[in-house]
Amino acid sequence: MSGSSTRSRDLALTATFAAFIAVLGLVPAFSPFGFAVPITLQSLGIMLVGAVLGPRHGASAVLFFLFLVALGLPLLAGGRGGLGVFTGPSAGYLVGFPISAAVIGYLIYRHSAPYNLPYALAAIIFGGIVVLYLIGVPVTAWRADISLRAAIVGSGVFIVGDLIKAVLAAIIAGAVHRADPRLLPRRRG
Repeated sequence: MSGSSTRSRDLALTATFAAFIAVLGLVPAFSPFGFAVPITLQSLGIMLVGAVLGPRHGASAVLFFLFLVALGLPLLAGGRGGLGVFTGPSAGYLVGFPISAAVIGYLIYRHSAPYNLPYALAAIIFGGIVVLYLIGVPVTAWRADISLRAAIVGSGVFIVGDLIKAVLAAIIAGAVHRADPRLLPRRRG
């Protein structure tokens, strides 16, 4: 593939996955037990974008999505958008989204082709849950004016759902990589 067509493909994939994350925001969010951060499907999109596009393009797709949110487009679950969402209790998760996608992408792309489901699942759990929670939970505590302990306990309601999303993301990413093996770099040597 020529450099121009590769760049065009990368741009199209970045825009498509940003739109995919936005579409997942159409599924209504809910806040269990009145917790300040809603449960959404958009974290599934973050996991998938990193696993499919890799660190650079995955993070770019998420940053493009967040740029559109910052402009005021109501793309977050519940029809939220605008700069105000970056100051609320879920701000840490939003900031963590591109980092999470980059970590997932880095780990999966570092392993190279062929796609390895157990390894990918571990990478998605680490980047999409551990890394995201390390950023999101402390910011939730700060912005919701609750103790870090309360934020950690409150975030526990998300674990099972996020593990299910991680499994789905690993399976779907595997299907995508089988359909287009050119997405993953080949091992050298």
